[in-house]
Amino acid sequence: MTITVTGATGQLGRLVVDQLRQRGVDVVAAVRDTTKASGRHADYDKPETLVPAFEGTDRLLFISGSDAGRRLDQHRAVVDAAVKAGVGHIVYTSITRADTSANPLAPEHKATEELIVASGLPYTFLRNNWYFENYTAGLATALQHGVILGAAGEGRVAAATREDFAEGAVAVLTGEGHEGKIYETGGDATMSLNDLAAEVTAQSGTKVEYRDLPADDYAQALIGFGLPEQFARLLAAADASIAAGSLDVPGADLSTLIGRPTTTLADAVAAALKSLKS
Repeated sequence: MTITVTGATGQLGRLVVDQLRQRGVDVVAAVRDTTKASGRHADYDKPETLVPAFEGTDRLLFISGSDAGRRLDQHRAVVDAAVKAGVGHIVYTSITRADTSANPLAPEHKATEELIVASGLPYTFLRNNWYFENYTAGLATALQHGVILGAAGEGRVAAATREDFAEGAVAVLTGEGHEGKIYETGGDATMSLNDLAAEVTAQSGTKVEYRDLPADDYAQALIGFGLPEQFARLLAAADASIAAGSLDVPGADLSTLIGRPTTTLADAVAAALKSLKS
């Protein structure tokens, strides 16, 4: 069985490829830039690269593109190429409750899911919640200034680590009986940003607080930090959707797939703080 992983040099894709290779699986890394990593050339913006990249693929891990607002055309090209290449099964990384979510990132995922269903190919949707790393990557700044900014209110997130989500994808790619399944993958427990700030404070000994802002003010703050305006406003709108409950979806799908509890907030913070010291 041959498994192809798109976005294989990305943060999630690398983990999946590594885990598959550790299992001795015949894995093809599909990469956008072959000058930076070995593998088959597969650029979502260059449809002509996709069919050759997918030929001979029994199972395809289709990791969603990172260009929010441009993804639907890119994803349509991937699905069309999968059909033409005769891919046996698509596993797509979607978003929590893609079909009903108010998260501004959800519509492109919903539309992609619909394209995959319409293609007639066997499929599995991994509706991934947020990564802990979305937050822990910024802990150095939080510790420096004593504050975590956001617009998520008391909204809760069923976060898990990239490693957790990668293991879930590998379980589906290498297992049986997942065709036609939709998994709401996320952490076993939820957290708020106040919970995050409290955990960072407890483990670091440095007082860190969560400062909740109106979405527009948060967007302006992100713009002030150097983020492009469109991306800043997208992040602020995503936070507002979290405040409304868009990611408050704990469940057992991910832990069942990986055969263990998902990573806890305490362990995720501990790992992040350890990396800051190394």
